[in-house]
Amino acid sequence: MQKTYYPKKAERQDTWYLIDADGMILGRLASEVARILRGKHKPTYTPGVPGDHVIIINASKVRLTGKKPQTKVYRRHSGYPGGLKTISFASMMAKYPERVVEHAVRGMLPKGPMGRQLFRRMRVYAGPNHPHEAQKPVPLALEHCKARS
Repeated sequence: MQKTYYPKKAERQDTWYLIDADGMILGRLASEVARILRGKHKPTYTPGVPGDHVIIINASKVRLTGKKPQTKVYRRHSGYPGGLKTISFASMMAKYPERVVEHAVRGMLPKGPMGRQLFRRMRVYAGPNHPHEAQKPVPLALEHCKARS
């Protein structure tokens, strides 16, 4: 009988990755970030073990394709009758560009306690500055996520 290898917390090496979202397509960026957060990029992937940390800068420069910038709408409901609130992509990008990226990544993570734990390993910033220099983040070039001009 073979036993599945389950890495101990001391054996894990958490890496911090820095991703510049300037000119990247939102969905492609979100799927790559979700893959890194889950740890699927590592050869020692184990479903119940979280992956690495991700820092995303320049979230205000992320792009959508086609007519989505004009038609995409974010919805939330208060729980009361008539409590549906909607906000367009353009106004969300103007007020809270970090939330656009967070919403896309959260939708690609597992639902439940594991997804919440993974989501806490991601930091998103609208501009190019971030306060995580002490973690020595490794720049990650995701060229396949860039929008073709």
